[in-house]
Amino acid sequence: QVQLVESGGGLVQAGESLTLSCAALGDTICVSVLAWFHRVPGKERELVAAVTDDGRTFVADSVKGRFTISRDKGKNTAYLQMNSLKPEDTSVYYCNSGAVSTLGWPAFVSCDYWGQGTQVTVSS
Repeated sequence: QVQLVESGGGLVQAGESLTLSCAALGDTICVSVLAWFHRVPGKERELVAAVTDDGRTFVADSVKGRFTISRDKGKNTAYLQMNSLKPEDTSVYYCNSGAVSTLGWPAFVSCDYWGQGTQVTVSS
């Protein structure tokens, strides 16, 4: 069983920064990829960024240049650094784990392990 524990959300003003953390605890099955999704109104959760255990990263075009993702392999923890936050970044952010797809990175297969979600609110 994999448990994903998130932290770091909060209320900030536009232009400020936040760092979200996702720690994968328990079993190490299907944690080679750690990813962040956020909830988009009227849609399923949307991928924001992902990182492999060997440091390969993916960042969605919508946040590229403002968000970066990194990973502490020893702690099995992923970090989402969110800079220059905008009100439209307001959402609940969820951590997910997975494995690289046979199609090759950045494609990955999401496993059914999710964090509880952490709220990010950006005021204008």
